[in-house]
Amino acid sequence: MPQTHIRFDWAIKKLLRNKANHVVLAGFLSELLGKQVKIQSILESESNQQAEDDKLNRVDILAENDQGELILIEVQNSTEQDYFHRMLYGTAKLITEFLEKGDPYSKVKKVYSVNVVYFPLGQGDDYIYQGKLDFNALHLEDKLGLSVNQKKLFNIKEVSEIFPEYYVIKVNNFNDVAKNALDEWIYFLKKSQIKEEFKAQGLAEAKENLLVDSLTEEERANYVRFMENRRYEISIIEGSRSEGRIEGREEGRLEGREEGRIEGREEGRLEGREEGRIEGREEGILEEKVNIARTFKLKGIDIETIAEATGLTREQIEKL
Repeated sequence: MPQTHIRFDWAIKKLLRNKANHVVLAGFLSELLGKQVKIQSILESESNQQAEDDKLNRVDILAENDQGELILIEVQNSTEQDYFHRMLYGTAKLITEFLEKGDPYSKVKKVYSVNVVYFPLGQGDDYIYQGKLDFNALHLEDKLGLSVNQKKLFNIKEVSEIFPEYYVIKVNNFNDVAKNALDEWIYFLKKSQIKEEFKAQGLAEAKENLLVDSLTEEERANYVRFMENRRYEISIIEGSRSEGRIEGREEGRLEGREEGRIEGREEGRLEGREEGRIEGREEGILEEKVNIARTFKLKGIDIETIAEATGLTREQIEKL
């Protein structure tokens, strides 16, 4: 039976910032990026300050490798509708933060945005996605590349090497079958377990250093509280969603039938029923979000976190 290890997001908050554990982080990034990564340092920026409140549903860590590239790793636990926008904001902020005033644009640092998400972000059935920028021709079958001089001057081969590169790991889409070294890491992200046969870079060190049993008494108490908060958040969200779906369906049926009757007399029953169903579904979705927000608010969770989890505006939440 595989031993249980510390969840990756808690490790980011507490353990992976230590130099002794940089090899764990470097191993994960090497397997993901497909190149050898050596962590030069863990940096602090406005975008990755540690929060004291363990109830926050996301954590992040900013690393610089030995080539001067920036790698921002974020772990997001609950639904955030504008998460793609925040990915863009995070990379843009890092680019401006680390370009010294007066430096030429050639000093812009390469940024990798690595996003480990435990919620159904967007539409897509795979569990790993990569986003890179290419300039494709609108009329000819070619793409805009670097000149020979630019390649020599900047020591790069492709324009995409300049721009931010994005990775999205949809952990819950993984089918638990590890077919390669990167899959072994995804298995760990999902299960917090490392099988004996796993050989991926960094997992041997993670196996030793990230065991729950190796924590001090105080660390274990903090970790137990952290996990309870995770389960508590999931329970609230799932419970509120279920309640919202039930209420939304019931209201949708009633309103759909009523509107169907009225409009059916005037414009035809079929059209009325269809519009009733659509409006019912929309109101059901909104009701679900409102129920989640109301429950969060009663539990004392801050408005910013509620807005991130539900997609409602601050004004809507304050009125509840």
